[in-house]
Amino acid sequence: MHLQTTFDVKRPRTSTAKIVARDETLPALFPDAKTEIIERKGNRRTLRTHYRALGRDGTATFRFQFLPEGEVRFEKICDGRVWRELRGSISLEARGEKTRIHVELRGRTQSLIPEFTIRGPMREQLDQMTAALRELLEA
Repeated sequence: MHLQTTFDVKRPRTSTAKIVARDETLPALFPDAKTEIIERKGNRRTLRTHYRALGRDGTATFRFQFLPEGEVRFEKICDGRVWRELRGSISLEARGEKTRIHVELRGRTQSLIPEFTIRGPMREQLDQMTAALRELLEA
C-alpha cells in the first residue's frame, strides 16, 4: 500500500525543517492518541502512541530518524498483527520563500489482512498527520 499527500506552506525550507525537527512536533502528528517520546538517541526519536482503531485499543511504537538535510524518515515497529512493514517520510522542497511538504506512507499488511480493510483508516491517519503538521507550520 502506498499513500501520499503534498501541501505548501509560506515558510522558507530552513525554518520549516527546524519546526519539523522539534520534539514537540512528533506527538502532535498523532492528534487523536496519547503519544509520548520514550527514547532520544542522537537524531532518532522513539514514540509510543496509544490509539483506538477498528473498535480496538492498541499501542504502537514508531522510530523517527531526522536526516541532516531536514527530512524525516519513520517506521512503525510492527507487532505482526496487521502490518509486516510500515514506513513513511516527510520531505521538504524549497520553492522560493515557500516550502512544499510531501508526506508518504508505504506498508505491507500481513497475508491474511486485505489492504482494502486498512486503507481507509490509514488514509485518515495520513490526513490527520498532514493537518497537524500544516497547523504547526502555519502558526
